[in-house]
Amino acid sequence: MDFSAEEQFAHQLDGEDSLRHLREKFHLPLAKDGKPLIYLAGNSLGLMPKAARTIVEQELDDWAKLAVDAHLKAATPWYTYHETLREPAARLVGAQPNEVICMNSLTVNLHLMMASFYRPTKARFKILMEEPAFPSDTYAIKTQIAHHGFDPKEALVLARPREGGFTVRPDDIEAVLEKHGNQIALVLFAGVNFFTGQLFDVQKIAAAAQKRGCLAGIDLAHAIGNVPLALHDWSVDFAVWCSYKYLNAGPGAVAGAFVHERHATNREIPRLAGWFGNDPATRFRLHLEPEFIPVPSADGWQISNPPIFSMAPLRASLSIFDEAGGMEALRAKSIKLTGYLQFLLEGPAAGQRYTVITPRDPKERGCQLSILVHEHPKELFGKLEAAGVKCDFREPNVIRAAPTPLYNTFHEVWRFAKILAEHQ
Repeated sequence: MDFSAEEQFAHQLDGEDSLRHLREKFHLPLAKDGKPLIYLAGNSLGLMPKAARTIVEQELDDWAKLAVDAHLKAATPWYTYHETLREPAARLVGAQPNEVICMNSLTVNLHLMMASFYRPTKARFKILMEEPAFPSDTYAIKTQIAHHGFDPKEALVLARPREGGFTVRPDDIEAVLEKHGNQIALVLFAGVNFFTGQLFDVQKIAAAAQKRGCLAGIDLAHAIGNVPLALHDWSVDFAVWCSYKYLNAGPGAVAGAFVHERHATNREIPRLAGWFGNDPATRFRLHLEPEFIPVPSADGWQISNPPIFSMAPLRASLSIFDEAGGMEALRAKSIKLTGYLQFLLEGPAAGQRYTVITPRDPKERGCQLSILVHEHPKELFGKLEAAGVKCDFREPNVIRAAPTPLYNTFHEVWRFAKILAEHQ
């Protein structure tokens, strides 16, 4: 659509927004003047759903009143608490319910998935990922490589941006696979790159990897709740994610994992086992010699019992996604919201002051725009914060702003662009 830089146009877009009521379902942090912050940091920590407090307090009340009996008699029984998250999480990642489990943290889940799906041989031992990848993923991958007795300097292959560029071209990913494919055991990419905001073509990457005999795993930390996903149809082997960013479940909230049904139903796949991944029929037969019989679903990778207090807020957030009509409706608003921000940032002095390094094509990005500041980036970031803007800074000179369709408005985007221009 054609945008306008006039303030009234921002108000017009907000008036036409059919999802604007969802903003009222979140607590909005306040600036020093008592007005809501322009909060564009949902890619780091999403806002708190108002309903989360009631749900958490219910679990606290059940603990106080029922103690151990709450495992079976709580309003939402703790023993099966993870099951309440399965279907709404599956809808967000485009999976069958038996392919999804909410558990642990993202990096723990990555290690658990790699224990099953990174089983290197002398001939096929390499891992391909993008650069830059999220540091925690890099730490996990390098230690997994070393754990198997290989040298990360030799075994870790990176698909890099071309000189002078910031994003990784699909042709370059294909070229790396063509060159190293017969030595690569696992391709592990982000769905959306944390630094640039680039949205990768997950389906194409998975197909190219599997064509060459590699397994394909995806880190969805910046993709889930941000862009539509179809992991089952895309035939991804596994995926992991956190839920404190776009899923708004709070700091330390439970993470999740996807295991494609062709693997999830295969009880012969090696894994690191725990009692809640075991068949419930024999889980508590403590008087017998325990033998691990994995649940024939993604639950078979669950190590421990459900962490109730880190799961409860996610229930509040997932219900909002369902009320919004799922990711397709949110994506439509997101494309318009981020496109509007892109338009506003493309003023006459933009190229001299900063460069947006996120792809321009909406099909190649989520809701985050990464702004590379040419001069005094930290000073500019400080000025934005002083003016009531909350975004985030990545060394050495990138400001990341993520207008989130669940709670950000077009007028906030307009104000952010105005403040940015005034403080250059």
